[in-house]
Amino acid sequence: MMRLLLACACLWLAACSPSSSTSLSERLVSPGGASPLLDQAHIAATIATLPNRSGKVTSRAGVPIFWRAFDAGDYGLHYRYARPRHEGGQPMDMDLRLAPTGRFQAQPPRGTVVLLHGWMMSGDAMLPWSLQLAQSGYRVVTIDLRNHGHSGNGPAGYGTVESDEVVDVIHALRASGEVQGPLYLFGVSYGAATALFTAEKLGSEVQGVVAMESFANAGDAIRSMIPHLLASQPTGWQAQAVAAYARWRYADQNMDEVIAAANRRLGVNLDRVDVSRAVARSQACVLLLHGDDDQHIPVSQGRRLAQASPRAHYIEMRGEDHITLPMRIDLLGGVVNDWMARDAGGPAGLCPAPRLPMEANFMALAQGGSGSNG
Repeated sequence: MMRLLLACACLWLAACSPSSSTSLSERLVSPGGASPLLDQAHIAATIATLPNRSGKVTSRAGVPIFWRAFDAGDYGLHYRYARPRHEGGQPMDMDLRLAPTGRFQAQPPRGTVVLLHGWMMSGDAMLPWSLQLAQSGYRVVTIDLRNHGHSGNGPAGYGTVESDEVVDVIHALRASGEVQGPLYLFGVSYGAATALFTAEKLGSEVQGVVAMESFANAGDAIRSMIPHLLASQPTGWQAQAVAAYARWRYADQNMDEVIAAANRRLGVNLDRVDVSRAVARSQACVLLLHGDDDQHIPVSQGRRLAQASPRAHYIEMRGEDHITLPMRIDLLGGVVNDWMARDAGGPAGLCPAPRLPMEANFMALAQGGSGSNG
């Protein structure tokens, strides 16, 4: 059994164990650690049992970027998602079991999906989605963004510089034969924004983008995310102690001043990191996914992205938040697979609407630029 919380990208305040010399603006420049909810040893042990390939590409900025590839085929994936039965019950989790029926045989891929993780996570944390998509017939490539996983370090760009490095990796892997067929980008949170910037830069090289709980504007996202994190009450004495320390250290800081200080260190104006413009300029079809209970990246940001382009389709899920939405492979796995399959086979220039199962969790479906949201 494997229990992963793969979408804890924004729980970094409680994860960094900040020292007395660390300012909040420095946390915006570089995460400074991995989420404590990420069981790295368990994930690594599981990946070691699976056929995969990995390597590094040195980006144009001189940062080594790690990638891992999974071939299309049957990995014996069995997935179950569970919610707490009552208030105060066991936290939601997902069980990922691998029960291969025989020796793994790679299949010719119907295309390639590049997966991009969230803040303080890694490509390996996307393992459930990696195997889900690989069993749907795609070659899957996960990439560790700068400052994360096995990749090198550099100032964060909130998707701007990271997307340049994703472009570099994709071009290198296309030349070596790892990237084959139609190319899709799939990102969660910080990785979703990076995927949308990447698609803008790659133009017609990208068939489609699945962007889950992306921010529309980095400055706006930070102003909503940090107060929410500081007000949160995590479970477990250790997490509660660190969260209390974070509140004592950071709660009274002026967010505009914090962002201005981060801007000076990054050389990036976070209020001008506008993902909506990337969506508007993208040639790819875009599927946007957001939970209506998301307090880290409010649902208003997802709705703003949905209005940026008629090539975007938007799904809003009732009762899901920033942590639970990426865990809903049970509901979203088939939706994403069907959308990508029809997108690749549909008429040129047209973007298919996602087909949803008869499930109450799917609250809103809108096409970008239509002004509708229901």
